[in-house]
Amino acid sequence: MKIKVIIADDNSFIREGLKIILSTYAEFEVLVTVSDGKEAVDYCLKHEVDIALLDVRMPNMNGVEATKLICEQTNTKPIILTTFDDDDYILDAIKNGARGYLLKNNDPEQIRDAMKSVMNGNSIIQDVILEKIKSNLSETKATETKIDLNLFTEREREIMSLIARGFSNKGISKELFISEGTIANYITSILGKTGLEHRTQIAIYYITGKVE
Repeated sequence: MKIKVIIADDNSFIREGLKIILSTYAEFEVLVTVSDGKEAVDYCLKHEVDIALLDVRMPNMNGVEATKLICEQTNTKPIILTTFDDDDYILDAIKNGARGYLLKNNDPEQIRDAMKSVMNGNSIIQDVILEKIKSNLSETKATETKIDLNLFTEREREIMSLIARGFSNKGISKELFISEGTIANYITSILGKTGLEHRTQIAIYYITGKVE
């Protein structure tokens, strides 16, 4: 069954280009392209959409605002796709429920793989973006944290640290010598304690200490 996608970008060249690229892959069906966030939200409310690719800076409603409404009112998974690696946009988009944050200069295969990964329940944030967040938050290092240490067990803190460093569940399993199933259980516990929804938010929370 094909993954149903919409593309929202105020640059017609970019959105039509993305449509052509994604249409070359058998696993995707591009339902529509729109020019602003409001149009994207309205479409998702009326149709079944799997993934919404959203530019950040658009007229009427930007991608961050659209992400919030789409997550609150539909089952669509938003992915921010942009040329801007601005920290505020990144954090706000993730807080609003974005399941991915990718730069437009990625190869088509990377965008394809990221979208498929999101459909499989994962969250995607590029290393270059995560590193930028780390470097600009009071020079916070990946091994340092601002979280409430009393809220989590030592093992949960270890797993959060590795997630913030970009480790997958498989990578964490190898690092800590525990099964991926056990790691998934720990992540579920962390999400329950914080009220967060996915691992990308865990990474940001571990770095900033904030749940918003």
